[in-house]
Amino acid sequence: MLESSHSYSKLLLMLNTQFAAVCFMILSMVSYQISASFAKQLMAVLDPLTVVTLRLCFASIMIFVMFRSWKMIKRLPYLHWRDLLCYTAAVCLMNVLFYASLGRLPQGIAVGLEFLGPLTLALLSIKRRSDYLWVGLAILGIALMVPWQQASGHDFSYLGAAFALGAGVCWAFYIYFGQKVVRQNIGMHALTIAIVMSAMVLLPVSLVHNPHALFQTQYWGYAVVIALLATAIPYALDLMALKQLSKLSYGTLSSLSPAIAAVAGMLLLGEHISVLQTLALACIMLASIGVTLRQTSAKPASTEEAEPGQ
Repeated sequence: MLESSHSYSKLLLMLNTQFAAVCFMILSMVSYQISASFAKQLMAVLDPLTVVTLRLCFASIMIFVMFRSWKMIKRLPYLHWRDLLCYTAAVCLMNVLFYASLGRLPQGIAVGLEFLGPLTLALLSIKRRSDYLWVGLAILGIALMVPWQQASGHDFSYLGAAFALGAGVCWAFYIYFGQKVVRQNIGMHALTIAIVMSAMVLLPVSLVHNPHALFQTQYWGYAVVIALLATAIPYALDLMALKQLSKLSYGTLSSLSPAIAAVAGMLLLGEHISVLQTLALACIMLASIGVTLRQTSAKPASTEEAEPGQ
């Protein structure tokens, strides 16, 4: 009786943990989509490299103070730097390439192309045939959600599309190495290291590229808001989610982001959602629900199998 009660308590705790991880991801995506709109507006007066540099510089200050990361300085020589450097490179390149694509493409297409990265990783992470259904639904949803008709417009750029696809590849590496980094048990200090190092790399490049734009202080307030919404909040939430979610679950759940953007546009901006986009929302929601239920059912089984060896 006590054993069954203990198992039930563990199951409830695990379900709550999985639900929290999914909530972290949703909040992260909402924050990031709002920030992308602000960044797109700021790029009307500043170049993409300047915008991403300002964002990461302000974000590094925020995160360093928020997580009191000066406590980590003594531990730096003992960290597993290979994974940390790969995670940092993924964060830095993902931001640079996505913002470069955002400056050349409609936001919907840039986001849709970038999401091919995590979805491809989800496909490569499949271990059960039934999981192809959920990833397939997510891919179908993205294909229907993205406004491909805008690709024939004057604001479409093949170079921008290449940048977006490159950002997607970096996003896949961000997920892969993010899971390795969270196992080092250094908490949010891993994020501080990645953002500070990214800012240190991009700042001298921007000073050479366009120093005048970098010091237009009237835009720093916008950059601070973007830093908070696009870096400090979503990356911290991502690290918490990656502790509990598999690459398959994270990659599939990431497809919710364009759906969230579409719903936010409908509710806040009065934008119209077409019949195809409604079908896309249904596909993405089904994929997200399916992969979440799959994750919660797989976890208890794995823990039960591990218990006899303890």
